[in-house]
Amino acid sequence: MKYIDEFRQKNAAQAILKKIHEISKKKCNIMEICGTHTHAISKYGIRNALPPNICLISGPGCPVCVTSAGDVNRVIEFSKREKDVILATFGDMMRVPGTESSLQEQKAAGRDIRVVYSPLGAIDIAMAKPEKEVILFAVGFETTVPTVAATVLMAKDKGIKNFSVFALHKLTPPAMKALLDLGELNLHGFICPGHVTTIIGANAYRFIAEDYHAPCVVAGFEPLDAIHGLYMLVKQLEEGRNDIEIQYKRVVTWNGNVKAQKIIEQVFEICDSSWRGIGTIPMSGLRLKEEFADFNAEKRFGIKSETFEKPLDMILDLRLDNGDLKSEIQTGCACGEVLRGLLIPNQCPLFGKVCSPETPVGPCMVSFEGTCAAYYKYEFLQST
Repeated sequence: MKYIDEFRQKNAAQAILKKIHEISKKKCNIMEICGTHTHAISKYGIRNALPPNICLISGPGCPVCVTSAGDVNRVIEFSKREKDVILATFGDMMRVPGTESSLQEQKAAGRDIRVVYSPLGAIDIAMAKPEKEVILFAVGFETTVPTVAATVLMAKDKGIKNFSVFALHKLTPPAMKALLDLGELNLHGFICPGHVTTIIGANAYRFIAEDYHAPCVVAGFEPLDAIHGLYMLVKQLEEGRNDIEIQYKRVVTWNGNVKAQKIIEQVFEICDSSWRGIGTIPMSGLRLKEEFADFNAEKRFGIKSETFEKPLDMILDLRLDNGDLKSEIQTGCACGEVLRGLLIPNQCPLFGKVCSPETPVGPCMVSFEGTCAAYYKYEFLQST
């Protein structure tokens, strides 16, 4: 198949779903580790089309969502502090609420914060504004890291001195390991992210199958991809196999994009990283190597690691006068539990009440890839 429409054929999808119903006997919990999979599953009604013994759980698959509240607060505080700095970031990060503000609110207050659609956009700004310091607030999984690394290499090659990166990149396999180690969920297998695996290769999940006996299938993002990936995973579980399989063969290989990996390794080194809702996961982040310290915003500007977190009640109390609902809200945003798969969005007391895409309380409702945004758009609104 070559065209998108071919991956959205209803008859083909129903045929694969029929096979799943025929072979699926065991009760199983399957987690998808990608926000785009979560949206495809919700948008095309895949969750409700599966046998009742199959439970799909959404994991920490959105880079915007897993950026810790402390790190968001650090950036917001920095934007208040520095007057001669232009902060460049991707669009979704503008609306992620900190405990007292957001980058969008800081921009409205007069701070120079700009949305870029590529890391190279920050380079363009730096070259156009040599009198200003330009900081790229970079988040993302392995998919976007090569572009940031290539941007740093370009800045070094061009001798651009007023550009630096505040890097909060996250690595996917360590997060999967952390979820299994936490033991909060009885996970039987994973639908692995297609785009991330394009970079790192399917072999990166080998330890999941060998050490944790949890099969993995790397799937694409069209409805037939997702359903076919689920069929492959259910077949493994029914046959008692713990293998790594690639459904998304038109894009993903076993070894990944070696050139992109080399660029990442040239610029970044692995470090511990803080994840929203999970905590610090060892060796799950990336930081600039010492030889690129001139482009490390944390070092250049002394962006401290302290958090500025305060109870969410301070913000939430300003939004409602309804006493009954207010008492519910004081339980707080459940994004952390949603990201760990412990709750589905509509189990959060804020969901669809004060928390919506127009007035998001947590990042899971802000980002296009967020689980709460997916549930709200494709399941909550459809039922109201």
